[in-house]
Amino acid sequence: MVAAWARLVAVGLGSGHPDQGVVEDGMRRCRCPSRHVYRHPFCPRHHPARCIADVRADAGSTTFLAGTLSLKEENEVHLIRLSPAESELVCDGLFYHPNEIWDLKSCPFDHRVFSTVYTSGESYGASVWKIPELYGQSNSPQLEQLFTLDEHTGKIRCVLWWPLGKHDKLISIDDRNIFLWNIDASNKSAKVISQGSADMLPNLRGGAWDPHNHNSVATITDSSLHCWDLRSMKKSNAIEHAHFRDVDYNPKKQHIFATAEDEFGIHLWDLRMLKYPLKNLPGHSHWTWTVRHNPEHDQLILSAGTDSSVNLWFAKVGTDESGPESPSGSPTREQEPLLNSYTDYEDSIYGIAWSSHDPSLFASLSYDGRVVLESVKPYLQRK
Repeated sequence: MVAAWARLVAVGLGSGHPDQGVVEDGMRRCRCPSRHVYRHPFCPRHHPARCIADVRADAGSTTFLAGTLSLKEENEVHLIRLSPAESELVCDGLFYHPNEIWDLKSCPFDHRVFSTVYTSGESYGASVWKIPELYGQSNSPQLEQLFTLDEHTGKIRCVLWWPLGKHDKLISIDDRNIFLWNIDASNKSAKVISQGSADMLPNLRGGAWDPHNHNSVATITDSSLHCWDLRSMKKSNAIEHAHFRDVDYNPKKQHIFATAEDEFGIHLWDLRMLKYPLKNLPGHSHWTWTVRHNPEHDQLILSAGTDSSVNLWFAKVGTDESGPESPSGSPTREQEPLLNSYTDYEDSIYGIAWSSHDPSLFASLSYDGRVVLESVKPYLQRK
């Protein structure tokens, strides 16, 4: 069984052999029974990487996809799975990818399908891929490109799948537009249904699809957050005057979402009351880059940043609370319980993902290509 200590497993994208040693984190020091580092003999160095995604559709195991970001070398998508004995991460497949991967999402209803946003240095593209059936019997199988999202003329930021259940729609966001697609993986086709323009907004940076309402999506810019109604492709609610890095909806509580911001750390919001946040978390000592709600334990939140750390927070909010924290004028910086800070990293953390199969586990991906699996079981009793 997975032990309840800080570092369970570490693997490196594009590089070795198992190592053992002492692991430290920012809160405590402990000796793990094993620290497994995954290396490929043909690639002596780690590939830089930014993107990791939970394979939600794989109901039988804890599985992640990670993509590399190498300018000079051929890039890869790694299919990483927790071993049946829950003692190490193993590579179930390694697939060549033609360009640098800047965004990667796993299809929530087909474990073999995923999307990537990529660049060759001069232009951006987005595609949906399928992992071949016989990938376990081949050293270097080719991914099947189901279709490309080729209506974009600007810099593509991300692709969004509706997170709950099967849905025949897909969203792609570039720096000036949001596209809604009708997709048919069996016929390898994608067709634009509607398009929304950012108009006078600053460049779009990304977004999140509301799991409680498939007609609503939130997009972030350098200075604002806007909610869109996909039926009309019109902007509705907005939060102004903040530099957003990420947004994530609470999968268990309707109307609640979290944002990661440069200057004010992490905010928790209620869509119905956007004047002030419900909660404020301090964030990181440098840029807070990403934030994620736990898929089952809605009061647990992960954040990661360019200070080379991952923070685990306990933040209790409810849709029936009396109101935001600061009715008098400006947001407060009330400290929420920081359950743990994982700091045994040597580079910035751009990717974090909870396991849908076992919500007590999460994976983090640092820019140097290391994937680390952690257990939060000791903190679940504090809910």
